[in-house]
Amino acid sequence: MTQTFALANAMLVLPSETVRGAVSVRDGRIADISTGASVPKGAEDCDGQFIAPGLIELHTDNLERHIAPRPRVDWPHMAAIVAHDSELAGTGITTVYDAMRVGSIPTGKTRYTKYARNLANELLGLRASGGLKISHFLHLRAEICSETLIPELAEFGPEDRVGLVSLMDHTPGQRQFRDMTQMKNYVMGKNNLSEDEFGDHVDMLKALRDCVGAAHEAAAVAEGHRLGAVLASHDDTTADHVATSRANGVAVAEFPTSVEAAQACRDHGIAVIMGAPNLVRGGSHSGNVAASELAQLDLLDILSSDYVPAALLMGAVQLGQIWGDMSKGLATVTGTPARHMGLQDRGRLQPDHRADLIRFRMINDTPVLNGVWSNGRRVG
Repeated sequence: MTQTFALANAMLVLPSETVRGAVSVRDGRIADISTGASVPKGAEDCDGQFIAPGLIELHTDNLERHIAPRPRVDWPHMAAIVAHDSELAGTGITTVYDAMRVGSIPTGKTRYTKYARNLANELLGLRASGGLKISHFLHLRAEICSETLIPELAEFGPEDRVGLVSLMDHTPGQRQFRDMTQMKNYVMGKNNLSEDEFGDHVDMLKALRDCVGAAHEAAAVAEGHRLGAVLASHDDTTADHVATSRANGVAVAEFPTSVEAAQACRDHGIAVIMGAPNLVRGGSHSGNVAASELAQLDLLDILSSDYVPAALLMGAVQLGQIWGDMSKGLATVTGTPARHMGLQDRGRLQPDHRADLIRFRMINDTPVLNGVWSNGRRVG
C-alpha cells in the first residue's frame, strides 16, 4: 500500500549534525529532507521533537528470553517471536540481528540442547508471511566450549539471512568468567548446583575446551565466511585475544572486558560494541570495564541492548550527552552498525533510504518515544 506522509518542525538527527527540519516519506522510502521550522500543508507538526533513523540492534538475548521465560520453561515459539518483535518495535528498534545459540551440551545436570535451527525456521516463516513488524536477520552465537557446534552450524545456509556469527568462549577462568567467584555464584544459582557439582562442571568445561576448542573456533570462522556473515569476537580481555580475533577476520568485538582489549581493537580496526545496560546502570553487572569509561576514552563505536531492549535508545542519548553531540550518540545505534553490517539502505536520514524512523522527546533526560515507523509503516 502506498503511504505518503511528512513530519515537520522536528529536530532531525542527521549523520553529522542535529538540525530543525522535515522528512517526507513515500512508498516506504525517505523522499526528501529539508531544513527549517515551517510546517507544510498536510505535514504533522512535531513541535521540536527528535526524528532519528530506526535503531539497529546487533546483539540481543531478548528472543531467547521470550522462548524460555523461566528455567526449563519452553514457551510456544511463534507466540514468543511475535511478542519479541512487538517489544522491539515499541522501543524504537527497526532492524534486529536475533541472537540464537549454536553448540550444545546435551548431557549432564547443566545440559543445554539444540534449538536454533527450528527457531530460525519459525522466525523466517513469520517474516515471509508478513507477520513481523520490523526487519529481522540472524545472529548465530557459536559456543566454542560445546559438543555439537559443527553439525549445528552446518544446518544453516546463505539463504537464512545470517548476518552475524560471534565466537563465544565461556570456558571458566578466562574472558567473561575470569573471575571464578562471580562465575560460581551465577552458575550455582542458575542451575541449583552444589559445591561439588560446580567443581565437576568446571572440570568438564575445561576438558571439553582442551579437546575441541581449536577445531570449533576454526570451524566457526569457516562457517561464518560460508554464510557470508560478519564475524564478531566476544569478551576479549587482553591484547592477545584481540590479535587472535583479528587473525580470524573479526570485524566487531562484542563487550571487550578491559580498556586494554578495547584499545587493541581500535588499533586493529575492529569496532567495539558495548552493552547499553552497562552504560545506563553506570557499570558492568559482571565487574568488567564500564561502557562510560570507554566512551570517555573514545573507544566505543556501537551500542547493543543486550538484555534490555529499551536500553538502546536510552544509552545512545546518554552517549550524546557524554560527548555533547546527539548525532554522534545516535550513530552508535544507527549509521555505525549499519555500515559495519553492510546495510546500505538504512541507518541514516537520507533520501532513498528505508523509512525506518523514530520520533521521541526528552523528559528529565529520558527519551520518550512518540512514534516508530518500519519501512514507512507505523509500528509503534
